[in-house]
Amino acid sequence: MLYDVSVAVRVGTPEWPGDAPFGCGWTARIADGAAVNLSSISGSPHVGTHADAPIHVRRGAPGADRLPLDAFAGPARVVTLEGPPRDVGLDELRAHLPETPAEVPARLLLRTGRTIATGAFPEDWPALVAECAAALAAGGLRLLGVDAPSVDRRESKTLATHHALFDGGAQVLESLDLRDVPDGEYELVAYPLRLEGLDAAPVRAVLRPAVHH
Repeated sequence: MLYDVSVAVRVGTPEWPGDAPFGCGWTARIADGAAVNLSSISGSPHVGTHADAPIHVRRGAPGADRLPLDAFAGPARVVTLEGPPRDVGLDELRAHLPETPAEVPARLLLRTGRTIATGAFPEDWPALVAECAAALAAGGLRLLGVDAPSVDRRESKTLATHHALFDGGAQVLESLDLRDVPDGEYELVAYPLRLEGLDAAPVRAVLRPAVHH
């Protein structure tokens, strides 16, 4: 069984307020006599499910084409972290992790319930504080994914959690659709498009329940 945990991108998919919305149109139509249908798209690479690149928060840092692909495929754990918008520390997060709290998943996907997949941009959401993100990265986290539009809180100006993850060698996956996915262990495939020098890249994120031998 496969879970498609990508948000459908179409005209009207919520973008970050002030960012370029998704747009599309036709440059040629069979109905108008052309041999083929040809479409065009425009808008921010942050619309829909996407991977952030370090250049998103740092001048001169690597772009989306240089993201390490191995971080975006492999074992992953889905964890529900619902409730009011708040800063989430390591102690609270550990209560939701496996029985051995010292173990850090290589890929952690957080369900906050604040997803643009509902058709509206959320006002705010729970997010890990930078110290928690840094501790996870130091413990072996390769990727943090969230269903919310950002791994930081909506009004954050420092984007400290982004910085902590990139500093620790972990990658960022945002705007997942985890509404139909039970908590547990999975195999993730979510490769970002090879968009040279850009600050983000769309992904098609897919989960398969883990098979234990």
